[in-house]
Amino acid sequence: MTTARVPIVRVPVGAELRGFAGDLARRAGQMIAAGRRTGIDTVDIKSSATDLVTEFDRRSEQMIVAEIRRERPGDGIVGEEGTADTGTSGVHWLIDPIDGTTNFFYGLPGYNVSIAACDEFGTFAAAVYVPATNELFTAERGMGATVNDEPIRCSTTTDLATALVATGFSYSAANRRLQLARLQHIIGEVRDIRRMGAAAADLCSVAAGRVDVYFEEHLGPWDLAAGQLIAAEAGCVLGDFNGDAVRPAQVLVANSSLFEPMRALIGVADQRVATVRPLG
Repeated sequence: MTTARVPIVRVPVGAELRGFAGDLARRAGQMIAAGRRTGIDTVDIKSSATDLVTEFDRRSEQMIVAEIRRERPGDGIVGEEGTADTGTSGVHWLIDPIDGTTNFFYGLPGYNVSIAACDEFGTFAAAVYVPATNELFTAERGMGATVNDEPIRCSTTTDLATALVATGFSYSAANRRLQLARLQHIIGEVRDIRRMGAAAADLCSVAAGRVDVYFEEHLGPWDLAAGQLIAAEAGCVLGDFNGDAVRPAQVLVANSSLFEPMRALIGVADQRVATVRPLG
C-alpha cells in the first residue's frame, strides 16, 4: 500500500512576518496599556525637555526584541530606545515600542506600538497596534493593508479645500515655531488641521481614509517604517516636500489627487515663512 505524500505548503515570509509583527505589536500594546492604568513611575528626557521616555517604552522594546531574537536570531534589530543588532539574515526590524510617548504619559489616546520588517528594498511587513481603540493595522508588500483584518483604502477627496490634514511638531522649540508659522499659510486653504501626536497612527489614519493628508518633519526611521508600508498598500502616495522619495526628515502622504496640490501648498507656505525667517 502506497501512502500519498501531502505537499508542504510554506507561508511566504512576508505573510509570516506580518502575522508575527502583528502579534508582537498587540501583546506589547496590551502590556503598556495595562501599565498606564497602573501608573508610570519613571520618566526621563532625551533630546529635549519635551522628548519623554518612560519605563514602559523600555519594557516594550525589551519584550519585542527578546521575542524576535528567540524566533529569528539572525535578524538585525534597531529600536528607538537603543537596541542595535546588525544581523546576518538580510532582514532587519525597526521598532518603536511606544510611538506617541507624550500621549501615553498624559493618558491620551493615539499612542501605539510600531513594528516593521525590512529588507534591502525597504519595509515588507508591518504592524501598528493602537491600544485605545484596540485596532491592529498591518500590511505586507504587494498584498494590501488591513485594520483588524478588514481591508482599508485611502480617501477619495479631490479638493484640497475640503481635505482634513494631519501634522506633527518637532521636539525642538525653534523648529516648532517655524512649523507653526508655516501652518498660518496652510490652515485657510484646507478643511482643517489635526495634530494627534503619533506619527505611525497618523500614517494609518491616512491609510484608512480618516484624514486626507499627513505631513511631518524630523521623524526617526522607526516612526516611519511600518506606517509607510501600510499607507502605500492602502493606495497612498508618499514622498518628501520636493516630490522625491519619502524619508524620515520629510514625510508627505496623501491620495493621488491631493499629493501634488499639498506639496505645492507647503512650498508656498515655506517661501512666505522664509521671507520673514529662514527655515531651519
